[in-house]
Parts: sequence; structure tokens; C-alpha cells
Amino acid sequence: MSHPRIMVLGVQPGVPPFRIVEIDGEVVGSARTLTDVLRVAAAKGITVHDLDDPDTVRWVGGDKFTWTRSRSR
Repeated sequence: MSHPRIMVLGVQPGVPPFRIVEIDGEVVGSARTLTDVLRVAAAKGITVHDLDDPDTVRWVGGDKFTWTRSRSR
């Protein structure tokens, strides 16, 4: 299994909900949208060409379209 530089963790409660972004194992920010993930990565010098590439980004607790918490919790 690869170890992508970018990891987007599961949705956290908030108004609006957000996801924590880690780069190289360090928490570097939060994201409320896909665009936020790209901005955080760019701020750290990483250009993302494919958000679906598991060698680039690991999505934890949902995919790139998951930005709200499940109601079953």
C-alpha cells in the first residue's frame, strides 16, 4: 500500500462541517470543500492533478464528495 503525501480525514462537526488535512503526517489545515484541499496542498508546494489517485490523496471516512456527517451517528 502506498503512503500518499496528502490525507483528508473524516468529517468533523461544525457549521459548516469540515475535514482535517494532513500533509506528510502533519496537520496543516482544514477543508470545507474540494477547493480547500487543493489550496492547502498548493500552500505546501504540492500540485494535485488527480484527487482520485490513491498515491496522491487518501480519503478517510468518505470520498472526495463526503462533506457532511452521516445522520446514523
